[in-house]
This record gives sequence, C-alpha cells and structure tokens, in this order.
Amino acid sequence: MIITLKDGSTKEYAQPMAIIDIAKDISQGLARVATVAELNGEEADLRTVVDADSTLNILTFDSAEGAGAFRHTTSHIMAQAIKRLYPDVKLAIGPSIADGFYYDIDSENPITSEDLEKIEAEMKKIVKENLPIVRFTKPRSEAIAYFEEKEEPYKVQLIEDLPEDAEISFYQQGEFVDLCAGPHLMTTKPVKAFKLTSIAGAYWRGSEKNKMLTRIYGTSFPKKADLDAYLTRMEEANKRDHSKLGKPLGLFFMADEGPGFPFFLPNGMILKNTLLDYWREIHTKAGYVEISTPIILNRQLWETSGHWDHYKENMYTTVIDDEDYAIKPMNCPGGVLVYKSEPRSYRDLPLRMGELGLVHRHEKSGQLHGLMRVRCFTQDDAHIFMTPDQIRSEIKGVVNLIDEVYQLFGFKYHVELSTRPENSMGSDEDWEMATDGLRGALDELGLDYVVNEGDGAFYGPKIDFHLEDSIGRTWQCGTIQLDFQLPQRFNCEYIGADGEKHRPIMIHRVAFGSIERFIGILIEHFAGAFPTWLSPEQVRVLPISDKFMDYAEKVKESLCAEGIRANVDTRAEKIGYKIREAQLAKTPYMLIVGAKEEPASTPSFSTLITSPSLTLYCLPPVAIIAYIWHLLNHYSPVLVFLKT
Repeated sequence: MIITLKDGSTKEYAQPMAIIDIAKDISQGLARVATVAELNGEEADLRTVVDADSTLNILTFDSAEGAGAFRHTTSHIMAQAIKRLYPDVKLAIGPSIADGFYYDIDSENPITSEDLEKIEAEMKKIVKENLPIVRFTKPRSEAIAYFEEKEEPYKVQLIEDLPEDAEISFYQQGEFVDLCAGPHLMTTKPVKAFKLTSIAGAYWRGSEKNKMLTRIYGTSFPKKADLDAYLTRMEEANKRDHSKLGKPLGLFFMADEGPGFPFFLPNGMILKNTLLDYWREIHTKAGYVEISTPIILNRQLWETSGHWDHYKENMYTTVIDDEDYAIKPMNCPGGVLVYKSEPRSYRDLPLRMGELGLVHRHEKSGQLHGLMRVRCFTQDDAHIFMTPDQIRSEIKGVVNLIDEVYQLFGFKYHVELSTRPENSMGSDEDWEMATDGLRGALDELGLDYVVNEGDGAFYGPKIDFHLEDSIGRTWQCGTIQLDFQLPQRFNCEYIGADGEKHRPIMIHRVAFGSIERFIGILIEHFAGAFPTWLSPEQVRVLPISDKFMDYAEKVKESLCAEGIRANVDTRAEKIGYKIREAQLAKTPYMLIVGAKEEPASTPSFSTLITSPSLTLYCLPPVAIIAYIWHLLNHYSPVLVFLKT
C-alpha cells in the first residue's frame, strides 16, 4: 500500500501498519510528539491500522486537533483520579474545549475548589504509571448492560440515544474504562503539565429541566513552560475581567432583577455613544443609510422569515389583540420590510441599510456572562441588497470597512471562509456563485484566510473575523453572510435594466457584532485604560486645595467648551490621594492646579508620567488645548508628551 504524506512524499508498505508505526518509520522524534492523525481527511487515532492506499497527516499538539486529543486524554485522567478518590461519583461527559477540558460529574458529597489539589496529585500518579490506553468496542446492548452494572446512569442515557445497530467504542487505561469516540494518546505518560482551574455548575445536557452537575475545568500542555505561560495569561485576563472592572469604572452592572440585561451607567453610556457616533460617521462615508425597525412584530413575519419554526425557543413572545407577537431576536426581517416598502430599480442598488437594532434572545442562565453573553443587546447590523454582479465589490467594501474598525483599536485578526453545510437551502448554482464571490473578494484584497468546509449558514456562505486582543485571546466579532433565502421568502424584487423583475441578493454583516459584547472586549483589551478619544473621562482637573476650586472649575469649563470631557475632583483630600484615584479610574490626563499656576499668564509645563495616566502640571487651559485637541477629538490612541 502507498501512503501519501502531507508534503506530497510517499511511503510504501507491504502489510497493514498502525499510524503510530508509520510515524516511527518517518521519524522517532515525530512519533514521540504525535498526538493524533488525519487519515483520508478524517481525524484518526494513532492506534488506527491503515490497510489501503491513503493520505496521511500526522499531527502534534501544535495543531487544534492534536491539542484536542491531548486534552481529551487529560480529561479521562482527571475522571480516573476522581473515581479513585470518590468511587461513588457518577460520570457524565468530559470533552476537550478551547484551551482546556472539563468533566461533568454527579456527586452526593459536593466536590469543591479545595479538592482540586488532591485530584491533581492523584492525576500525577496516573501519569507516572504510564498506563497504556486501549480502544475496544461493544454492541449497543452490551454497552448498556456494562454501564448499568457499573451504575453509571449518564453513560447509559448517552448510549440509549444511539442507533440500535451502533457499535460503541470504549477507551481503557488501567482499571478505568470510559465511553468515548476518541481519539486519545497512546499512554498517559505525555501529560506532564496540567492544572485544574475552576469548578462550576452545569445542567445535564444543557437543559434547566435536568439535574445540576458539577463541572471541573482544567488545561494541559506537553511542557511546564507552556502551562506556566498560559496561567500567567489567565492571571492577566482575570485582572482585566470586564465584569470586575465594569462597576468600579462606572460603566455597567448586572442586577438580580434582570439576569442577562445589562444596566449602563453614565460613563458606560459615554463609551457606548462614542462608539455609535464613530459607527455612524464611517457608515455615512461608506454610503449607508440608517434605518430603525420595531422591536415587536407579529408571528406571521417570523413564520415567513423562518424564525418561528427554527428559533422560537430563543425568542420572547407576547399576545397583542389576541394575536401572537415576538420581540425581535434579529434585525434582518425588519430590514427586508423596509426594502419592500417601495418599488426598487437596479439603479437603486446596491442599497446599504444600517441599523443599530436592539434585539432580545433567551439565553440559558448558565450561559450568561457579563457583557459577553446577554439577553438584550444592540447589533450594529447592516443589510445590503444588490445584483449578482455586485457581490464581489460589495464584499470588498465591507471587508475594508471592518478592517478600518479593527485597525483603529489595534486588533490583529484572522479571517475564515465558511462554505455550504449539509442542511443548506438553495440551488447549487446560487451557492457556487455566492462562494466564488466571497472567495474572489478575499483573493483580490490579498487577505489570508482559512476555509471551514461545511460551516456556512443554512442560507449562504459567510466570512468571519476573529480578533486577537492584547493578551492573545481571540474573539469572533465581525461577520459577512450572503443570503438568497430571505429575499425569496419575502418575494423581494427589483426592476432590471431589461425591464423585467429580478430577485436581489442580500448581505447580512456586522462589524462590532454586539455593541455590548464589543465593549466587554475593549474593557479587557485595554484593561479599562481606553484610548483618549474613547475614554469616558478624558481629563480630570485636580485642585491642590479648596482655595483653587474656582480656578479648577474655570479650567474644566474651558476644556468642556472645546468638546473635551473633563471633570473636577472637588473632594477635600490630599493631592496624592486624588492622583491615585484618577489612576484607578484610568483617566488619561490629570491637570493639577495650585498656587504657582493660577496667577501666571504664560504656560510652563513639566512632565510627570504616572501609569496609566499622563499627569500635567499646567496653567490656563487655553495653552494646552492646541496640544491635545487632535488627541481628544480624533480616533487616535497616540499620546502627546508636553515638555518645559
């Protein structure tokens, strides 16, 4: 048999070979670090035997699939340790996730954070035992009987949901056997650097109707240095947690009276409105018109759009005049009604309609998290109606606009193109034209992108933008989706140059995504120390004592008259205390006024840098406005340093 490797080279073998043995034949070093493989395009265990001509890509921890297999094995090691320490615990599921893994367990005696150290110690013993990991299968009925005997009800439920003729796979390491599709490492030995990070509650199968289980999170790496670097990043992320910074900075808070519904405070509204002002400015320049559509619309609309059948469990509904209505979870159907509100010609296209629409979605309580996952948020939607030959140019325009937004905030990002899924709607011709339009636009722009085969929306392919923040985390924000279905469902039309009726094509796109979530990302990206143009308080005037309060107010008034957001610290506190408070508030500039400053008529400056603020000992504000005007009133994070 001939094995074709990733680089195009081939290996020929006279008999079937396990993938791990092929890896050893290629390089002993590769075999030592291999974690999983891609066999004929499908993820495969290293113990898989290859018996025919195949393509083979052997993966390490550096790949997403390789890290997933490594961490999935770690979750089994954790489950084995838990069963050794607490034999009566019932096991549910234990997958790998981004940056780690978890396992859901059911324990009569609650396991707490204090128990994690004990579990880690037992995990280290299992790793040191270097237990071989063996895969085997059983018929469905035998698998059910096996776990009934072991008194593992959650495993039984999982198997009962599988088809009658399914063959069930198991993985065994030492005395521990778990239901699992794999793949896994060959032994427990490589898992040398791990950490159990937290405990949370999780409903069985994500349903609030089911029992609340205990979810134990952890992460693992092949090297301790990598684990240490990750934990350092997580410690930094904890310091930047927007949920902790939101209220002290006067931005937002969450209340028990409205779980998932954020309350924005005065500083938060300044920040939010500044973002929206910027959004409106760049969209006006890009030829968009702004619309606003109702929050509540009737059932017939949502049936036509497909949301009533496919999204109703996430929608808030009500009854008005004996008729069903729903609070909108998305803005697009309203945008379609605006398009249909008058006859359209090809001369009107492309028609770019932007909407800062408030939407509501019922998220499960266990999934709510600060501003990142809420039930009420503002989408910076835009819907572009266009002709088929305008697809590529419009996509390029949207990509350029989104790039401008992310560059402003200093975000690096990568792009993913998602293609037709299995359960898609529409003709092959439509999908081919749409995908070629997206791919062609990205190619013409010279953007690198990853193709996610089969991960598009059911109504069309899409482009997703994944931001990287200042500590290396990624966030999916912007998206561009092509849609053939809504224009068809709502019978949208335009009169072409031939005088005939034609169906427009629709783009759904967001740049920020959710304004609320984007604010959460910005808080963590900047650790609350926003660029001066975005900062809710740009200047804080600090009088040395009450004697200079009137003069401080004059300084503030002069700054405010120039459009600069300034406040005076009027408290009867020492200047050192006021400076520290301004630092904690992340105010970019502090202007300190006292006896030396008030009587003078010409400016003199000395520079005092105090993180995160630049403190200026200054005289009349007119003297500094020219220096900082461009900084405070343009979208630029650059600092100006003033010297004597």
